[in-house]
Amino acid sequence: GNKELVVSLFQAVVLLQFNDLKLKERISYEHIKEQTGIEKKELDRTLQSLACGKVRVLKKHPKGRDVSPTDTFNVDEMFDVKFFRIKVNAIQMKETLEENQETNERVFLDRQYQVDAALVRIMKMRKKLSHNELVSELLSQLKFKAQVSDIKKRIESLIEREYLERDTEDPSILKYLA
Repeated sequence: GNKELVVSLFQAVVLLQFNDLKLKERISYEHIKEQTGIEKKELDRTLQSLACGKVRVLKKHPKGRDVSPTDTFNVDEMFDVKFFRIKVNAIQMKETLEENQETNERVFLDRQYQVDAALVRIMKMRKKLSHNELVSELLSQLKFKAQVSDIKKRIESLIEREYLERDTEDPSILKYLA
């Protein structure tokens, strides 16, 4: 019978490739890639959601969990779900270690202004403070975890920009410059 599929844009584009085919006809991965223009990573995710997910609208040959460029696909003629409206969930790709590290760096770059502001606020209030006391007070004020090495870089940056200076007699003491 008739079914209403709730799919993403990429899933819809891939499914449209099967519109004019007979049920048993197969389409290669390369043909789908060429016809749709979807990049490999996104196409892999899309085909995996349509052929390997909970709701399998397509059949993948050879069977398996991962999609490769040598695979072929056809409409699943045995597709039978009792509901009229069926949501085909997209599969989320895991973030690679490299992407995760890049994201963390970008987040800290966004937060560095917050760290700078907190450092200046503490020093403006205290006028003179040891490096260790400053770091511990900063860590207690921040709402996120910050690496001590990153905090040290921010302190050095404030010294270069002449917000802070080291004490001439004791270099571990920092002074606020008005």
